[in-house]
Formats: sequence, structure tokens, C-alpha cells
Amino acid sequence: MNNKLTEGKILPTLIKLALPIMGTSFVQMAYNMTDMIYIGRLGSSAVAGVGTAGFFTWFGMALIIISRIGAEIGVSQSIGKDDINSAKKYAKNTLILNIILGLVYGTFLIIFRKNLIGFFNIQNKNVVNMALEYLVIVALGINFYFINPVFTGIYNGAGNSKTPFLFNLIGLISNMILDPALIFGIGPFPRLGVRGAAIATVFSQVVVTTMFILTAKKTILIRGFSFKEFDTKYMKNIFKYGFPVAVQNGLFCIFAMIIARIISKWGEIPIAVQKVGSQIESISWMTAGGFQTAISTFVGQNYGAKKWDRIVKGYKAAILSVSVIGIFTTILLVFAAGPIFSFFIPEKATLPYGIAYLKILGVSQFFMCIEIATAGAFNGMGKTLPPSLVSTFFTGLRIPAALILSSPEILGLNGVWWSISITSIIKGVILITWFIIYLKSSAFNRIKNEELNTLNC
Repeated sequence: MNNKLTEGKILPTLIKLALPIMGTSFVQMAYNMTDMIYIGRLGSSAVAGVGTAGFFTWFGMALIIISRIGAEIGVSQSIGKDDINSAKKYAKNTLILNIILGLVYGTFLIIFRKNLIGFFNIQNKNVVNMALEYLVIVALGINFYFINPVFTGIYNGAGNSKTPFLFNLIGLISNMILDPALIFGIGPFPRLGVRGAAIATVFSQVVVTTMFILTAKKTILIRGFSFKEFDTKYMKNIFKYGFPVAVQNGLFCIFAMIIARIISKWGEIPIAVQKVGSQIESISWMTAGGFQTAISTFVGQNYGAKKWDRIVKGYKAAILSVSVIGIFTTILLVFAAGPIFSFFIPEKATLPYGIAYLKILGVSQFFMCIEIATAGAFNGMGKTLPPSLVSTFFTGLRIPAALILSSPEILGLNGVWWSISITSIIKGVILITWFIIYLKSSAFNRIKNEELNTLNC
């Protein structure tokens, strides 16, 4: 299972690792887009209902990330040090933590479902009811939604990104078959609407989890998994690595919820536009996210092996790759906004809003991509705080910026979208500057020189 990334040509190694990870990211994007394509045929109200409930599965990612980032960093650095026993400890403890968090969060969503959906102050009762139905079904299967990214993180940290890609692809195929059947009532299935979309999503996640469990005996890092493997030392390290990123993602989601509340005064159409538009925009950030995980694993293994030059060269190769992705996405969103958005929601009343969203967000895609890749390089060295601080602070600034720019005398609704795009540009510039300064800093060079002196002795 273990693939060492401390030898060989750098760019081919990164691409070989990143492609299956990007494939896995696109599979996740396809899950969401498949839902949106079919739900969009039910109308903007259905999209708004699912989009509102979806904020809470998104928020759940903050809890998942504690385990996933802990697995990627802990496993990759341990393998770089040739410490397989430590890699096993990280893998098993991340699974234990994730299972516990999933049970607690799922229970929380069910108990407080009305309060959570009520936060958005949606006036359309039909939208509220659909959001509640979707949320409860997803909450019942949330543990499967939680555990698959952690299995994926364990494999990625070990340098094996092909297996999770294959398993998630099979899950996607299951979802694509079940979605239209359950949403519209094809064949023997009843017409279930948004409930059908939720059931299809949960079932496909169950399929993926089952495949991971069936192969566990063949996987050295998680073979013989037991809750008795709980280890306080490793749990502390997992939280040290994952908690800053989890806080960042949790706050990111909360800020997005507040933005959704701001735009709700324009009605249900902007809520649907934000939901669908963010899925379309994920073409770039999920692709860049594949390189983020790849560079995190690459840097983690080489950091563990003390191969400093490979860290720098690997980062440069990743930035070059994601820059191409960001520029391509900008061109796509700015110049083909109409045809792309109309594919998801064909309603004429919604289309102008969707086109404006994609064009405005398209401007910032390059900067968003370099921010994501740079965060991966920081994560690989176990320094998850800098990207978390930058992301949290400037994402939080979107709220006052949105309130100011969306005033009628300035930009109206488009001001909300510009607040998102402008802060993405700022985050990209600041984070890449911070990383370059760190690479040239006395702290980085001191660590490097200490390790070189130890080797010479």
C-alpha cells in the first residue's frame, strides 16, 4: 500500500499522485452536480431547500477534517521517517475519532433540525419542509458520509490515491443510477422528490464504506482495527494537525450561512443561484484541492525524510499546475456562463442571476487555486495555522463587505458576489507571500541546518 514520494522525478510523481485525488474530488463534485441537475428540474424551491440543508453537511466537513488532515499529515510524515508502526497508530486513531464525531453530529442534526433550518429565516414553507426532509435523511446516514473521507485520507497519506478514487467512482455510479429513479419515480420506485436525492446520496456512501471495510484486512495501516487502539498521544497530535483547519472550515461554513441569510431578502432564487453556482465553481477548487492533498502528502513524506530541496521544487511544480487550472476556469466561467448555468436551472427568471454569479466569481479563480495549493504545502509540514488564519480572517470580512457592497445605491445583490471574489484574491496573494517568506526565513533554515548537522555527525 505504501508509495514513497521521497525519490524520483518530482512533477511526474506529483501528477501521478494528484490525478486520482482530483478524480476523487471530481467524483464528489459529480455527486453534488448530479443531485443539482435532477433537483433543478423540480424548480428553484427544491434547489433552495436542498441547498439550505446542505450547509449542515458542509459544516460537518469541519469535523471530518480533524481526522482527515490528521491522517494525511501523521501517516505521510511517519512513512517519510520509515516508521510504519506510527503510521498505523495515526490511521486507526483517526478512524476512532471520526466514528465518534459522526454519531454525535448526526444526533445533533436530528434533534435541532427545526432550529437549524429556521436560522435562514426562509418564508416559503415548502422550501423549509423540503430542507427538513433532506436534512433528517442525510443525518441518519451521516457516519458513512464522515468515514469515507478519512479512509481516503489514510490511503492518500500513504501515497496510494488510486484505491479511494476507484471506490468513490463506484459510489458515484450508484448515485447516478438511483438519483433519477428515486427523485422522479422511474420503474418500481415511487416519486420521492428531494427525499429521493437524500436516500440516493446516503446509499451511495454506504456502498463506498462497504468497499473500504471489505479491503481493510488487506490494508496494513488499518488491519485489525479496534477501538482498543485508542491512544491519547496520537489523538493529541491529530487534533494539533487537524483542529486549525477544522475551525477554518467550520467558520467558512458559518460565514457562508450568514451570507445566505443576507441574500435571502432577495427571495429563493439567489439562494438557488448560490447553491448551483458554487457547485459549478467547484470545477477549480476541487481540482486544486487534489493538488493540495498531493502536495501535502509529498511535502509530508519529504519533510519526514528531511529532503528540503524536494519540498521547494515540489511546491513550485504544484503552483505551476494549479495556475493553469485557475486560468482555464476563469476563461470558462466568464465567457460561457450562460450555457453552463442554464444546464442546471433552465428557468428564464433565474438565468440572469446565475450568469452574474459565475462571471463575478470567475475573476478570482486563479488566486483561489494558488491559495489552496499553498495551504497544502503548509499542511504537509504540519503548520496548519497560517493558512487557517488567512482563510478565516478574510472569509470573515466577506460579511461586512457584503452588507456594504449589496446596498441598493452601490451594487445590490451582485455586491455579495463581489465580496466573495475580492476576498479570494486577497487570500491567494497573502498566503503565497507568507509561504515564500517562510521558506527564506531563519526558522526554516534553522530546522534544515540542524538536520543536516545531525546527519553529518
